[in-house]
Amino acid sequence: MKACLFTYTSQGVQTSLRIQECLKADWDCQIFAPQRFSNHQVQALSGSLEEATGSQWNEVDAFIFVSATGVAVRAIAPFIKDKTIDPAVICVDVAGTYAISLLSGHIGGGNQLARRIAMGIDALQVITTATDINRRFAVDEWAKQKGFEISSMQAAKAVSAAILEGDVSFKADADIWGLLPPGLSLSAQLPVGVMVSVSTREPFPCTLRLIPKVLTLGIGCRKGASEQQIDQAVQTVFDRHQLDMRAVKQAASIDIKQEEEGLLSFCNGRGISIAFYPSQQLNGLSGAFTASGFVKSITGVDNVCERAALMRGGALIVPKTAVDGVTVAVSEASWEVRFE
Repeated sequence: MKACLFTYTSQGVQTSLRIQECLKADWDCQIFAPQRFSNHQVQALSGSLEEATGSQWNEVDAFIFVSATGVAVRAIAPFIKDKTIDPAVICVDVAGTYAISLLSGHIGGGNQLARRIAMGIDALQVITTATDINRRFAVDEWAKQKGFEISSMQAAKAVSAAILEGDVSFKADADIWGLLPPGLSLSAQLPVGVMVSVSTREPFPCTLRLIPKVLTLGIGCRKGASEQQIDQAVQTVFDRHQLDMRAVKQAASIDIKQEEEGLLSFCNGRGISIAFYPSQQLNGLSGAFTASGFVKSITGVDNVCERAALMRGGALIVPKTAVDGVTVAVSEASWEVRFE
């Protein structure tokens, strides 16, 4: 994780160094201050603070301003876009008395970072998000911590609003461990609810789906299959089985397909990593597969997509499906929902 710390006084530099020290285990913190304070630990701030903030806005996970809040607000104002993509912004006074979460408190991790800084430098954390101050469940923050995709920010807002007034329903297509936090109910069938699943099913009138990235695509294709053919085949399979593409963690195929431009373009365009396996490795996988003598005569393995989908474990939830020269299978890794 990367953070930029900005400050303007000698006292602020000392507080910044304390913050850097308490975060060093898993944060790469760069401190910027005017030239007269620069040394081997503090970089000289060149140009305006607004320019420095803008140049790093899409490059770091957090901004920490050791300054007055007004300084921080003016610096970040031109660059704020959306809570789903903005970095966390924390403001700490130069004496290190308060650690204030200013922006992206939940999804960006600002509240968690403010708490950590406050604990590390013996400051008072200042958190203003409604769910936190009322000690209710913050669904967007929890989803980010667990690595779940959020289906809809509008639904997330509806869940947060409902939790402030009472309970919302909670379901998951996996085992649930631990005590549910205040605001969630397993028994009630309420108008607003949270569903943790790879499925696109929405069991409540207002459903927020949280999507674990646990699916592997096994893909086989004819030589020269286009990106559009592969995309159409995958989408057909996912629509048919009510699966959410955002649940895909990775793809897999046979090594003779590792230079197929259509397959590579499909994966690259969607940010999906792909692994290629030799036929000997695919054949070494035990189990019942949809065998094809023709495929074996061409590739050396009786089934590419099912075997490839299972190479990293999991259970086959969609068997081989052929669409326009492309075969698709889907496996699901084991996962659970845990409250700690």
